[in-house]
Amino acid sequence: MNLNPVQTRFVLHWGEMGTRWGVNRTAAQIHALLYLSPQPLPAEEIASTLGVARSNVSTCLKDLQGWGIVRVAHVLGDRRDRFESMRDVWEMFQVILRERMRREVDPTLAVLRECVEGAEGGKPGDPHTRERLRAMLDFFETLTSCYGEIQGLPTKALVQFVKLRGKVRRLLGGRGK
Repeated sequence: MNLNPVQTRFVLHWGEMGTRWGVNRTAAQIHALLYLSPQPLPAEEIASTLGVARSNVSTCLKDLQGWGIVRVAHVLGDRRDRFESMRDVWEMFQVILRERMRREVDPTLAVLRECVEGAEGGKPGDPHTRERLRAMLDFFETLTSCYGEIQGLPTKALVQFVKLRGKVRRLLGGRGK
């Protein structure tokens, strides 16, 4: 696959953004390439298009499949696995957010709960530490609860909800645009 300048710019930028989000640069570039590709691509073509090792592509594809944003696709008459990205960006970001919650927020919540329990466990301790841990736990629990309420929304309803942001802000007394 030969990338045009716009595609190249997007793939490179997505790779750079991936590193800022804590994602392997090559994995992010593979995801970008698959997202732009009109048809599923075999690993060999991904490797040659991006100029990376086939083994690196295999590792990254497994990671992307683990996130649930890339899947194997088969083509009649071709025994090779081909790969494709999710197409719906709203659904894709919901999957990514769900995975980040599971991998990052849930373990943090568990540790915060243990720390708060330990800090409030009847022993006279450091009241400042107790207060700070309680504030952090309350913050994470509130955001997790909010996430839980919008997570189950159908994509169309989620889009409508997000597009209401300015109206909701004004309704709650915030400044308008």
